[in-house]
Amino acid sequence: METFEVHILGCGSALPTTRHNATSQIVRIGNKQFMIDCGEGTQLQMRRSHIHFSFVNHIFISHLHGDHCFGLIGLISTFGLLGRTAPLHIYADPLLQRLMQPQLNFFCNGLKYPLHFHDIDATKQTVIYEDKSITVETIPLQHRIPCCGFLFREKPKKRHLIASMVEYYDIPIHQRANIKEGNDYTTPDGTLIPNSRLTTDADPSRSYAFCSDTLPCPNIVEQIREIDLLYHEATFAEAEHSRAQETFHSTAQQAAHIAKEANVKQLVIGHFSSRYKEDEQLLNEAKEIFPTTSLADEERVFNIE
Repeated sequence: METFEVHILGCGSALPTTRHNATSQIVRIGNKQFMIDCGEGTQLQMRRSHIHFSFVNHIFISHLHGDHCFGLIGLISTFGLLGRTAPLHIYADPLLQRLMQPQLNFFCNGLKYPLHFHDIDATKQTVIYEDKSITVETIPLQHRIPCCGFLFREKPKKRHLIASMVEYYDIPIHQRANIKEGNDYTTPDGTLIPNSRLTTDADPSRSYAFCSDTLPCPNIVEQIREIDLLYHEATFAEAEHSRAQETFHSTAQQAAHIAKEANVKQLVIGHFSSRYKEDEQLLNEAKEIFPTTSLADEERVFNIE
């Protein structure tokens, strides 16, 4: 089974602290690496986490608050210094390119690689990236400005051929892909061999949802129902419920309620307010509602099996 990992590069909120960096993650699926958000300090965290710069070809920006995108211009520049030639694709609110263009003209003039901006509508659930094995779709959230999460989902996988059966029936190579799709096989003498005799079940498709920053949004529950891993912001403890409401953020318990209602397998909370010296308070509050909760932390890796 291919690797499906989430690398936490930063899980703090707007104000910098010595414990947490601004938001950024790497989602690694097989040999592909996708970046979600690019807060200040992301490059250093990539170095610390041994993330290869050249493997990042797609960056998804949830919204245009600085703690989610201030690191982007520096990363683009570094890619140029490293001699990058592969295209870089950035998926974000249409305003991002307009804001960045003067900086790109001044600091990144003469890049040797193509830079493509893809406009996204944070208010709509839409597939914004697709290849032969995965899709990425937006998750509309509720924040002070347009903001969306991202749902990474593997496409249905092919069934596994049973090697001994392939050898026994001398199945030609050009027929094997068809059988892996679930079709039966007809031998040269006309005998129909059912697919169940030739294959075993495909590996289950895996999924990951990133939701930050937002008020708790019950309307996302159906979209993320029964996914394998949910990252949901938990900026505040329950004692700051009113502050969370004012700033369009969630408490740890609210994040846990969303996870419980959606019946996800695992919850990771992050985007911690700088007011907390220890994150365990937030973890304990979330676990009261959803026991299968973990804390995000820099350089922590979550493996989706």
